[in-house]
Amino acid sequence: MCSSDLWNVPHEWVTARLMWRSYRGGRMAFGFGGWGTDYPGGDRNLIEGVRRLTRIDVRSVEQAVDLDGSDDVYNWPFLYAVEVGQWLLDENEAKQLRDYLDRGGFLMVDDFHGRYQWQIFEEGIRAVFPDSPIEDLPASDPIFHMLSDVDLNVQIAGEAALMYGRTYEQGDDPYPRWRGIRANKGRIVVAICHNMDLGDAYEWSDEPVYPEKWANLAYRILGNYVVYDLTH
Repeated sequence: MCSSDLWNVPHEWVTARLMWRSYRGGRMAFGFGGWGTDYPGGDRNLIEGVRRLTRIDVRSVEQAVDLDGSDDVYNWPFLYAVEVGQWLLDENEAKQLRDYLDRGGFLMVDDFHGRYQWQIFEEGIRAVFPDSPIEDLPASDPIFHMLSDVDLNVQIAGEAALMYGRTYEQGDDPYPRWRGIRANKGRIVVAICHNMDLGDAYEWSDEPVYPEKWANLAYRILGNYVVYDLTH
């Protein structure tokens, strides 16, 4: 067995799934269906994609991480968070996430849709970066060209959208939006995939029912993000 298949030895790169609290029906809860959407299947395919696209030494399993005030989050350079149109961050969680990103960490957010979910996400991320602009990233930005060039006009649809024969989930804002937040020196520290579902592309990439063109783009975006994270 090669060392890249051993989860309990050090590796060059590990993807960490960010756990967060959600507000549902008047109560706070951790739980699947929120931060755990497409977990762990999507994460395992995500890992294999990084292995195939790069020469990075990747751990074979993901790491679930909580902003609990411990030092654990600082062990993982790449955080992946989904369904962030439902998240809640309190003052301490926001402060720790900011500290993590200021130390060189990277956050990729995905699988949230429409204006209402954007508002919830923005409220949370503004607690982390109250003064940093959220910008639409141009296609020319280096983050989209680290390994391969990508077409940002393509919308990576989730399974739910495909069931209705469309690429978007919320009609009030149906367009793919590739956004980001930069640190003081211009490094992108939060990569925002809004009105898309790359997690479904990873999870369903081995299934013939999921379009190959979207799975391919999702993996190429991921490869660019990972290499950007490790080199900037």
